[in-house]
Amino acid sequence: MFWQVILIMIGTVWAYIFRRKQADHLPPLEGGRVFTPIHINGLVDPLVIFHNQDRRIITMGRHDLMTMPLIGWITRRMGSQPVIRRPEIEGGVSDEAYARSINHRTLLTMTNCIAAGHNAVVMPEGKSHQDSRLHRFKTGTMRFALNAAAIAAQKGLPLPAFQPVGLHYRCHYWFRTDFFLEFPEPISIEPPPSPELGQHLIGGEWVEPPSDEVNRLRDELFDELSTVTPDAPDWETYRAWHLIGHIRANDDDSRLTTFRDEVLAAREVRDALVSNERSEEIVEPARIAAEILHANDLDGRSLDNGGLRTRISWTSCITGLLVMLITAPVVLPSTGVQAFFAWYLGNRTDEGVDARTTYHMIAAMFSPVLLWPPIALTFAFLTLGPTWLMLPVTLAIMLVFHISNLIFLCGYDMWSDYSASKRSAKLSSSADGERIIELLARTRSKLNVLK
Repeated sequence: MFWQVILIMIGTVWAYIFRRKQADHLPPLEGGRVFTPIHINGLVDPLVIFHNQDRRIITMGRHDLMTMPLIGWITRRMGSQPVIRRPEIEGGVSDEAYARSINHRTLLTMTNCIAAGHNAVVMPEGKSHQDSRLHRFKTGTMRFALNAAAIAAQKGLPLPAFQPVGLHYRCHYWFRTDFFLEFPEPISIEPPPSPELGQHLIGGEWVEPPSDEVNRLRDELFDELSTVTPDAPDWETYRAWHLIGHIRANDDDSRLTTFRDEVLAAREVRDALVSNERSEEIVEPARIAAEILHANDLDGRSLDNGGLRTRISWTSCITGLLVMLITAPVVLPSTGVQAFFAWYLGNRTDEGVDARTTYHMIAAMFSPVLLWPPIALTFAFLTLGPTWLMLPVTLAIMLVFHISNLIFLCGYDMWSDYSASKRSAKLSSSADGERIIELLARTRSKLNVLK
């Protein structure tokens, strides 16, 4: 029952912090599935996978998150298992022997659950970061995955598989960013050729799988996952690939209408440039143009065949303002305080920009269960007095809070569209706008080598 509550809370986050969102269907698989994405967006990364998978989840994470007063209480009931990392051992949190025993117990728990058919979400890089390509993988993911396959083979159960996950954010630290979740074909995990391994694990003893199998599986997963990540030298280059994708689509009169289209178009550009000796010459003007657009909170969607869009969307301005004003009397008392603190703390976190949306997530996730009930109950009491009708009315008021928030966010999105159109029009009449036209022309002149 608690897992269903968790899914409702996660669904609230999914609706609030993303604007346009698309998710692939999971490929069919009978055995347990180990989801492995790039890790660039803090706690939001596992959350979006939770929302779009098909069964009970088990995870492992930093022990400090597992023991926090509120988040720890929730994560433990979500099946999260604690890991004591090397920096914490060096910092005196635990001695090495105790950390090893805790970590082995966690790995054994993960192994048995995956062998039994549960899903797991694990970040093989071992940390959240802000880079546009994968960091080196830790071996823990491969070790418990191979041991899960050994247990499954010993018990005659379907073998588990790695499920690479493409997490694509238009800008991972923006509120209401666009998002695309990609599921390529899973990677089957074959058990190590040692029947004794499965017997020891079933008996409750953690045994390390063969290191050559671990390294082989790590390299295979790294290669497969890299294809569904940006896999760019830097974010400036990745934005240039997106811009080139827009230019090519506009020139072919087939505009990129969804973020999924943009991601796949950028990947096509990336793959075409891999073996091209003139890749830097092609990308350089697009990189400069993309950075000018990004500095103005714009991207390739602001382009048309003649250059930058100049039409200001006054309809979005007026409609968005009206929608926000109408819903504000409900939204501000119910969600205004926690939204303010999410914005304030997210902009001032010392954990890196990738932690920013974690604050947005926490506010959206815990409002319905911690803050809305007392607020709604107070409204019900003041309206009805002490009566049995207070409970159904309280639930109805909480539903009104949620619907009002969704409508308010629609108005916010319309205002954002207006603001973007205004920035585009302003940029088009500036010196930077003229430079963008020149850079786009230079980019177009070199695109024939990509065909």
